[in-house]
Amino acid sequence: MPVNAAVIRGVQKLVLYETRARYFLVGSNNAQTKHRVLKIDRTEPRDLVIIDDKHVYSQQEVRELLGRLDLGNRTKIGQKGSSGLSRAVSAHGIVGFVRFLEGYYIVLITKRRRMADIGGHSIYKIEDTNMIYIPNDSVRVTHPDEARYVRIFQNVDLSSNFYFSYSYDLSHSLQYNMTLLQTPCDAGESEELNTSGRQDSFDIFEEEGLPTQVVYGLINEPYAKYVWNVRLLEKVKDIVHPDWLLYIIHGFCGQSKLLIYGRPVHVTLIARRSSRFAGTRFLKRGANCEGDVANEVETEQIIHDASVMSLTAGSFSSCVQVRGSVPLYWSQDISTMMPKPPIRLDQADPYAHVAALHFDQMLQRFGSPIIILNLVKKREKRKHEKILSEEFYPAITNLNQFLPPEHGIEYIAWDMARYTKSKLCNVLDRLSMIAENVVKRTGFFVNRPDFYCHTLRPDERWGDLGGKVTPNGRLQTGVLRTNCVDCLDRTNTAQFMVGKCALAYQLYALGMIDKPKLQFDTDCVRLFEELYEDHGDTLSLQYGGSQLVHRVKTYRKIAPWTQHSKDIMQTLSRYYSNAFSDADRQDAINLFLQVFQPSESKPHLWELPTDFYLHHSDTMVLPQQQHSYTHWWTDGVLTFLPSPYDEAQCEKNRRKVTVKRVNRFEESIDIYTEFFKPYELTSFDDTFSIAMTNSAREFMPKTLGLDPSPFTVRKPDESAKSVLGSKSSKEEAVLQRKTAASAPPPPSEEQISSSSEDDSEEEREEDGTASQRSTPVRLTEPSDSSRLHEDPPQQRLPPVRETYGLNLLVNPPDEDILIYHRFAHLGQNQHKVERRDEMKKLDAGLSLAPVSLFPSDSIYEVSAPEVDVQSRAVFECHVQTGRGWVRTLCHDDVLMYREYIKNRYM
Repeated sequence: MPVNAAVIRGVQKLVLYETRARYFLVGSNNAQTKHRVLKIDRTEPRDLVIIDDKHVYSQQEVRELLGRLDLGNRTKIGQKGSSGLSRAVSAHGIVGFVRFLEGYYIVLITKRRRMADIGGHSIYKIEDTNMIYIPNDSVRVTHPDEARYVRIFQNVDLSSNFYFSYSYDLSHSLQYNMTLLQTPCDAGESEELNTSGRQDSFDIFEEEGLPTQVVYGLINEPYAKYVWNVRLLEKVKDIVHPDWLLYIIHGFCGQSKLLIYGRPVHVTLIARRSSRFAGTRFLKRGANCEGDVANEVETEQIIHDASVMSLTAGSFSSCVQVRGSVPLYWSQDISTMMPKPPIRLDQADPYAHVAALHFDQMLQRFGSPIIILNLVKKREKRKHEKILSEEFYPAITNLNQFLPPEHGIEYIAWDMARYTKSKLCNVLDRLSMIAENVVKRTGFFVNRPDFYCHTLRPDERWGDLGGKVTPNGRLQTGVLRTNCVDCLDRTNTAQFMVGKCALAYQLYALGMIDKPKLQFDTDCVRLFEELYEDHGDTLSLQYGGSQLVHRVKTYRKIAPWTQHSKDIMQTLSRYYSNAFSDADRQDAINLFLQVFQPSESKPHLWELPTDFYLHHSDTMVLPQQQHSYTHWWTDGVLTFLPSPYDEAQCEKNRRKVTVKRVNRFEESIDIYTEFFKPYELTSFDDTFSIAMTNSAREFMPKTLGLDPSPFTVRKPDESAKSVLGSKSSKEEAVLQRKTAASAPPPPSEEQISSSSEDDSEEEREEDGTASQRSTPVRLTEPSDSSRLHEDPPQQRLPPVRETYGLNLLVNPPDEDILIYHRFAHLGQNQHKVERRDEMKKLDAGLSLAPVSLFPSDSIYEVSAPEVDVQSRAVFECHVQTGRGWVRTLCHDDVLMYREYIKNRYM
């Protein structure tokens, strides 16, 4: 059975040449051995005319083609002064083609930066783009509003948090991509990779009758919901070869390295922002008529052993979470200029039609169970957030009555803001209990079976883990969907706690730790926390206009005092952005996603009073078919539950995958050659230029004698990188440690549940009377301050144990003395042939056992090692080859030589 492999896109380096009549876009693969040419007409003022001959050129053929074009486009024949073909720009990919009121523009990626590596597949971030007008100036028909549309379109900064990959599908999860590679392919459905270029597939060993090793290269359609340039490529999708199409996602991508006693483990966080119903904070709330919600982001954390760079041979694990607005018709009126505008329900939806469409999408992509964690407030003096809970829970109840009970939507409502105000309740302890239950229900993905040590030393948590167990590992079935009002601060903290719990299980599944449990204040969790805070800051800037206001340290009650002023500044920044700049950003997003397409026959984008009609298609056109209120899921979804329908082996999913029948040594599937380029002169800076977010080295202690394990709990002053932020003085750090130490202990689960159910306590907590139950914190202690002044730490030498790892003033124990005597006795007598009687008695007392594999081993005598038959055959073959006797080549030798000939000369 041939194996499957992901196909690497054959266009990674582009050069745009221009003449007066045409643009010639020459694209090549990374090794520049195969080229394609795209011809773009510049004489059409409004239409886009592109010609792709689908032919693969060699480097020599491209040079000859460009030479003939240069010669044929000169103004005078034989003139050498002016060239008829000029090089315009170099690029790394095409974002798309866009038109406003005049002609078309082409958007090219001119700079990129490698952000992460997943099994040899590189993920790049767009650093800079170039927008080039295609028609020639002689045929250009100008329009006065064209420049304004260009400025609005360029307000979407493509250099901030847009990502792409040539060989890895970023729109799908790791579980989907690896499940696709393990799916058996039918030979009848495959097609040749290069049917037009027979010279590229020439095999010099074809006449010898040797079998060609076949590999199925797979190209699957991206998930359009998370691709942001689908509309920009829609015009040319059916015209050009698929190698020209490069799909980009928007969100976040960060990778950190975790060192476990020198063993590298990469922790990758990928966030995919939905391109449907996309926008800014107050302008996009709730859901549209198609079930797409605002601020919908799919976050995936990938853990893999970086010592093996292969998707098929390496060890990988991933866990997916989702955040998104409450799927109802609701909005907030920002015309009142209030920090928290009132929430209003725009339309009545008694049968939960919009929620049904939304959860139908989730059942197809993730399977069951779908667990909802609703963090909005449940009790308020004046109804604000509570309005959403009162509508959301009945909608879930209505949908569940038609689903099978084992696949029902689970609903967890928890007032996180109220728990934060309480002095007796620990927010993160409660979240950790919720996270443990969620991970046990959904499970996670891992591509290897359980270790035998898990059977020898079973853990009770591991036995209760959910998901689907397969012969190759585990699959995640279902997903956690977290929401608050904005899906920013509270949601990010809750997702971090679920990710922390899943991280422990993932490391345990990969054999990195002995128990699926991670503690705070370890290097591993601090690394993961910084990665999640970068992830939260980025998503908050995209949707809310500012960074996170409340972080994990805020809920742990260990945030420095300077953090309060930063929170105030972030709140003001968010309010300013929402009030003054969100409207322009919303117009830019609508234009970039082609939700609004300019035309001379309709009003301009800036003249529209609202974009409600752009995102709700049923307001302009009557729906063709009515969606059932009882059978609200797509046909076939329940058949494969709890597994997701998108990963099932059905006819609909097979049509989304294109199978290419290629040779094993084909460049388009060789990830090793693509990454390391062994046939080129490369440098370390180019090959390993990944922009790591953080590394465990930044958190490891700089003092000798401390355990370098990333799973050891450390005090704040033991870590190389402080967890309390930047501190201006030593006293502030001491104050923070005292504040953290004086916090009340975490309560039991009974106390938490009783305080949550007590409705009468809320008013007293909000009035400040509950502060009498908290433990008072003394901010100043004269004894400590005087101790600091009289014995500054800079004037003392480090202790001996800290320098050498042990205390030299204490006598070693008797067991160590006995071991040393044995070692000294071995060193004294290993070269002596004659033994004295005293030594023989000492030998009998020490009961020395030989450690050598040879029966007799000393400097005077040694027995020859036994050589097996295979080793003797290899040595005899080597000797015969040196004497000029050439043996007959075997099958493996012929394959190795054929690979060498192809890479060297073909």
